[in-house]
Amino acid sequence: MSKENTQILKQRREKADALADLGVNLYSNTFKPANTVKELLPKGAHLAAETLDETNYTYSVAGRIMSMRKFGKAAFFHLTDTSGRIQVYIKKDALGDELFATFKKWDIGDIVGIEGKLFKTKTGELSVMADKLVMISKSLRPLPEKWHGLTDVETRYRQRYVDLIVTPESRDTFRKRVTVIRLIREFLSNRGFMEVETPMMQPVPGGATAKPFKTHHNALDMDLYLRIAPELYLKRLLVGGFEKVFEINRNFRNEGLSTRHNPEFTMLEFYQAYATYHDLMDLTEELISWLCDEVNGTMEIEYQGTKVNLAPPWKRMTMDEALIEVAGVDPAILADNDKVMELAKEKGIKLEEQAGPGKAKTELFELLVEEKLIDPTFVTSYPTEVSPLARRNEENPEVTDRFELFVTGRELANAFSELNDPVDQRQRLEKQIAEKGGDEEIHHELDEDFLRALEYGMPSAAGEGIGIDRLVMLLTDAPSIRDVILFPHLKPEVKLQGKKKKKKKQQQADTGECGKCKN
Repeated sequence: MSKENTQILKQRREKADALADLGVNLYSNTFKPANTVKELLPKGAHLAAETLDETNYTYSVAGRIMSMRKFGKAAFFHLTDTSGRIQVYIKKDALGDELFATFKKWDIGDIVGIEGKLFKTKTGELSVMADKLVMISKSLRPLPEKWHGLTDVETRYRQRYVDLIVTPESRDTFRKRVTVIRLIREFLSNRGFMEVETPMMQPVPGGATAKPFKTHHNALDMDLYLRIAPELYLKRLLVGGFEKVFEINRNFRNEGLSTRHNPEFTMLEFYQAYATYHDLMDLTEELISWLCDEVNGTMEIEYQGTKVNLAPPWKRMTMDEALIEVAGVDPAILADNDKVMELAKEKGIKLEEQAGPGKAKTELFELLVEEKLIDPTFVTSYPTEVSPLARRNEENPEVTDRFELFVTGRELANAFSELNDPVDQRQRLEKQIAEKGGDEEIHHELDEDFLRALEYGMPSAAGEGIGIDRLVMLLTDAPSIRDVILFPHLKPEVKLQGKKKKKKKQQQADTGECGKCKN
């Protein structure tokens, strides 16, 4: 912390002590606002100043002081609550000498309650003329400077509470996130889906290939894993007779961080009996285009400077078609397994020893095609080799009845017609475990209970997962997943400070600089 900030904190605490000595309750719990700013604004916005002056109704609101102008015997400040912002005018004559004198020691950032009548200033700004003023919570730390705000991105993520105070756009993003999740529930519930909850701690992590977080349950004396996906439990519910289920869930993967990945993230997963992946393409197209229109008032949006049209119908192509049309790969190469493997090596793709042409083709798609799919595109016919839980295509068993949805070059959804043959499922899971045998970060164990459930008979079905965080990024034009997660995971501040100090010492050693002189 800089000397300047230390001095400001000292001054704030001295002010707080002085107010307490004057008998001011710095953290009172008696003021109960009857109104919100949002309620006040329409009440006076359309009325003339003269009409407001004749109105004798008193309003009470509470919120944070965001700006302040103090004069000799009067003051203006802007108060912000969860619903909006309004100007407050106070006069010494109305408050009394004692209260007005203590107000002189109040700061921007303090949370206060006010009562008064509405009026309009000479400039026409709707305001409250307060005749009562109460301190609710004294702010001991200053807010970021008014004009520059919270400009340091890492501080915005680390101190989200400050970000939400001073950055209206950030508040709007998270309000939209809440709206998106509410609308998803409404959309699926209206179509007969039942919302369920499945275990977040699982004895066998399944439904995806990822490194799990591991813990231990003392009473049961057994290891448990934070779920990497809810898929296998939701399929158990299909076996049990629930034909349309969904869960908006938290998943955990002990992997790296990036602008698209957070170790803890939110997914929508839903499953429908007697449906195919074609049905889910239709449903997904309808859901996301409707969400965009509800949240943004249009299906044509801009994401990071690129225009995106979410209005249906969306493009659909197989993986082979995408490689041919978008990447310009010769169809003859895709038809020859050896040539596919050779092309992957030419493009610098490193494959595991046991990887086959299906894996090579998928890696080529991710390298050459994925980032070029800007408008929503369903890519189908994923190789069976990379789709251990998906149903084989009946005409071509080398591929599965699966799709992934791409928008702005990013995967947004993954779905397929479900594999419900317990024998085929066991063989594919065993093969997947054998192939990952050398990877110590991946858990290696068959979920025997899931396989037992399949042996009771699971109806034909289709299931899908949609990344809520990435969807909100798209709908709010957010460049990073951290912009749409209230409290994203970050390296501890202590470690970062240590690295900064180490870097500074290294720079001093490299340049011959020390703290007192530059030689």
